[in-house]
Amino acid sequence: MGDVNRALELLPARIAVARLGPDEGVPHWCVQSEPILSLTRTPDELSVVCEERLVPAEIRAERGFRALRLAGPIDFAATGVLAEAVAPLAEASVSVFAIATYDTDYVLVRAADLPRASAAWRDAGFEIIERPATPTR
Repeated sequence: MGDVNRALELLPARIAVARLGPDEGVPHWCVQSEPILSLTRTPDELSVVCEERLVPAEIRAERGFRALRLAGPIDFAATGVLAEAVAPLAEASVSVFAIATYDTDYVLVRAADLPRASAAWRDAGFEIIERPATPTR
């Protein structure tokens, strides 16, 4: 990553990735999500990434993720940032779900895989910073 910071901030909440139909509106249950909310609509689906505790039981979702934020902002001209961050996880056989924002990238790993992912990142020279929980709304 060259001159890009090699710190990863571990967000406090457990995260879920939900799948809704492509024509569904933004669900009310996700809009207060802290510390992350991501909505992606394609012709095939509406994906919602939010706090696990907010996703109703009847919603199709993969639960039990933890999110780590790459230190940013990351310049749009920077190349290979996400690839360098996930390469140690690929070597450790840790599956990831990645999200890009304007300023940075987020990597989601299963909570059960977090110790192995953290060890792989530390071995590769990354620092893991734990973010304190904030009161829920």
